[in-house]
Amino acid sequence: MVKHPLSSIIVGIILIVLGVVLIMVPVVSKSEGMFVSLIYGIPSLVIGIVLLMWKKEDNIEQRKDRIVKGGKK
Repeated sequence: MVKHPLSSIIVGIILIVLGVVLIMVPVVSKSEGMFVSLIYGIPSLVIGIVLLMWKKEDNIEQRKDRIVKGGKK
């Protein structure tokens, strides 16, 4: 299992909670601004889930043209 940075976990949880709240508001209130809340809620929920489930971390790969052989270049 890949260990995620703490900031990624915190932002993912915040976005999931925000997304669920924004999706539930139009269901409960049945107001005119229902679509605006859904427009922000659904992407927030999706981005939060992606942040928590993302397995690939940014790895810094060595450049093959910059590898020094024998200690000098």
